[in-house]
Amino acid sequence: MSADFAAAKWRKSSRSNSEQACVEVAQARSAIGVRDSKNLNGGHLLLDRTVFTRLLNDVKAGDLDL
Repeated sequence: MSADFAAAKWRKSSRSNSEQACVEVAQARSAIGVRDSKNLNGGHLLLDRTVFTRLLNDVKAGDLDL
């Protein structure tokens, strides 16, 4: 899977603030990019839409809480 995120519009949650570690997401035609909002040039993870949806559902359900 490959996608071009050079012109992607990255966004983060409206609940984010400058003192918390946050992630940003961007959509490409075939994938979702996820990156660290405090390290914009540090690269990004590339997830297909099915995996990203599963990740969001697991986070919302608390299945990934430590």
